[in-house]
Amino acid sequence: MRAVVIGASSGLGRCIGVGLAQRGAQVALLARRTDRLADAAAEAGEGALAIACDVTDPASCQAAIDAAVAGLGGIDAVVYAPGVGPLVRIEDADPATWHAAFAINVVGANNITAAALPHLRASEGSVAYLSTVNGALTPPWPGLGVYAVTKGALDRLVEAWRMEHPRIGFTRVLVGECVGGEGDGGTEFSAGWDPEVAMAVAPSWVERKLLSGGLLDVEELVRVVDTVLRCGASASIPSVAVVPRPPA
Repeated sequence: MRAVVIGASSGLGRCIGVGLAQRGAQVALLARRTDRLADAAAEAGEGALAIACDVTDPASCQAAIDAAVAGLGGIDAVVYAPGVGPLVRIEDADPATWHAAFAINVVGANNITAAALPHLRASEGSVAYLSTVNGALTPPWPGLGVYAVTKGALDRLVEAWRMEHPRIGFTRVLVGECVGGEGDGGTEFSAGWDPEVAMAVAPSWVERKLLSGGLLDVEELVRVVDTVLRCGASASIPSVAVVPRPPA
């Protein structure tokens, strides 16, 4: 399997990129932070490619996909892992916050998919987009409404691509609370959150039972993503939820 993983410099994207390589895939790892990408490629092993890519820039996406195709000889699978979740009360979310979240969570996903489309058609390949249980399996979490709305838009984007291109497998992967890897593999989702806002909204997550009470090991997520990608278009899986089992 020749796989392109976007958002592979850190967090879940990095864990998935390295994990797919360890399961025998040829991987191209894409992200903006090239220094971290080089480390991720080294961890993934011989033949892994590190390619700079800004998902908000269509030209950068096209150049990165072209480089991945040149290095891998084609594309069988794509994983879109980037996601930003600003912690802000919905009434305090200014236009800049909305635009930034949509640019990464939605428009970037479309940019990458459009660039990879000819190669996915040729291989009848598959694409997995990391989404969230927030707003899909639970109500939107207080303080994370912008994240829930943009990921909801991503979910509809996946459906739109599936309807227009049925010979490619498009899957949304709803992810619950997940423990990442070590170092750069650890999650940076909450980086930059205002501690005062976090302290104000976090109790409501518990009170409304939005938290599962457990944590998912990232290896389980990697295993599911690997399985989804290898199914390809012939056994397309529209949606899968990867959530932790609540403690007994």
